[in-house]
Order: sequence, then C-alpha cells, then structure tokens
Amino acid sequence: MPLRLPDRLPAIDLLKKENIFVMDDSRAHTQDIRPLRIAILNLMPLKITTETDLIRLLSNTPLQLEISFMKLKSHTPKNTPVEHMMMFYRDFAEMKKEKFDGMIITGAPVETLPFEEVEYWDEIREIFDWAHTNVTSTMYICWAAQAGLYYHYGIPKYPLVKKMFGIFPQYVSDNMLPIFRGFDDVFFMPQSRHTEIHHDDIIAHPELTLIAESEESGVSMVMARGGRELFVTGHLEYAPDTLDKEYRRDLGKRDDVEMPVNYYKNDDPQEKPLVTWRAHANLLFANWINYYVYQETPYNIDEIK
Repeated sequence: MPLRLPDRLPAIDLLKKENIFVMDDSRAHTQDIRPLRIAILNLMPLKITTETDLIRLLSNTPLQLEISFMKLKSHTPKNTPVEHMMMFYRDFAEMKKEKFDGMIITGAPVETLPFEEVEYWDEIREIFDWAHTNVTSTMYICWAAQAGLYYHYGIPKYPLVKKMFGIFPQYVSDNMLPIFRGFDDVFFMPQSRHTEIHHDDIIAHPELTLIAESEESGVSMVMARGGRELFVTGHLEYAPDTLDKEYRRDLGKRDDVEMPVNYYKNDDPQEKPLVTWRAHANLLFANWINYYVYQETPYNIDEIK
C-alpha cells in the first residue's frame, strides 16, 4: 500500500525514481479505506530533505498512511521557501483540533541552547502536552528526544567535549520488544549532536525504559508509556550522504570539525560513505507503525485519549 501525500509535494517525484509507491491526495480520494493519520513536526532546517528522508522510511509498510506536516507559528524557517511552507504545512493551532494515529517530531539545530531559551519552547511544550492525549504513539528524534525527555520526565542533557559524529554500533536491551522485531544483535545508528543524555538518569526513572545504547555514543533509544512515546537520540532516517554534506559544510568554518567515524570506506573522505544503517532504519519505522500505531490505535480516531 502507498503513502498518501499532499498533491505536488517534491518528495513524490524524488521517491518515485526510487520505485517507492506513493500516492497523492487526488488519487487517494478514490479509495474507500481508513488510512493511518501521521503528523510530522519538521524542525530541521532543510525541510524538503527531511520530508523525503522520513517518507522514504514510512513507505516500508503495507498500510496506507496519510501524512500531514505541522509547522510552528512562533518560528519562521530560513532555509525553506515560504511558498513550500504555505502549500504543504499547517499551523499547530489548526491541527490541534484533530487526532492522529502517530506523530514524528524531528531534531532541530538548537541543541546547545538551554531548552527554555529556544524561541519556540512555549509552543513546543504545548505540542508535547497535546500529543500526550491526541496521538496514539509519538516518535521523538534527536533534539526532540532530549526535549521530550526533559519536559515530560525531567531528564537533563549534558554538553559533550566534542561532537558525537558518525555511525555507531547499538545494542538492544530486550530483543523481544516488538520495536526490534527482525533486528540483529547489533545495529548501527548515525549520530550528529553536541549534547547527550546519561544512562544513569534514564534507568533511575521508573516511567522510562532504556531499550538501546552504545558503548561509544551512549543512550540511543528510550521508551515510555508502553510505546506511546519513543525517544531516538540519533538519525536512522538519514540518507547515505547526509553526514558527508554536513562534514564538508563545516570543514574550514569551525575549529571542532572532525571526520565522521565509521562512515567513509577505509576512513577516507575521498571514498563513498559505507551505508550500514539503512536496513534497520526501515525495520524500526515499519515496526513502529505496525506494533505501536496500527495495532494500538482505535478504528474510530476520535477515541484516542
């Protein structure tokens, strides 16, 4: 089954070239089926890139998904055309009247700031509260994971001596969890961050379960409320060349830029990246949609609470 996307969304043409079956609203209206409603709050600077990355992974399911993009009223993106935002995104103030089967909240380039100093923190807090009772399961990614853990559970973030940048092996705590169905004993996750959350803070909290971590990059996945909240500190959604673009963007412009580890073939930036995370990324998103959204959400979406 395809994803149901807004007409003329740039990701449609990009993903069709990858033989990914997507369907615009015009065609979807001819089908008599209740799609799962997925909201995406995209806080990343390059909106179109992130849209494509997430849709690519969400397409790996036999279920029909209806994707809605959310934007903040308290923040205007600088790197995405206004026309794109007006055409494909809706304000939270409008969407909060609705309910959604699933939601994804992305990272944001504000991680070095204290949460309370982020210009849109008040609106983010309102969205977190709304998602708590109006969404069956919410996946928080990178900065959003840290922000969600801080707001809901009081988990602090800590600055790193140097940027956590590269591809790191992760180990699951319980391979019987549905989110890890089909996973190997070790999987790899891209990381790109200047802050971290600590193992001891997570395991000390009775409402949180640490479900995956790395000896090198630390806490990678935390679950709460039986899977209604999933916090992912890295970027399994990243395309093969994302870290490469970030590395070359910052090279020569910052003093702390180091080559992403475990990324280039033979650790040579002149070689192509060696993709080691894509299969598990597809599994993670498919398992989340199947076991924590589809299997848990009521058929009557108004019954979500």
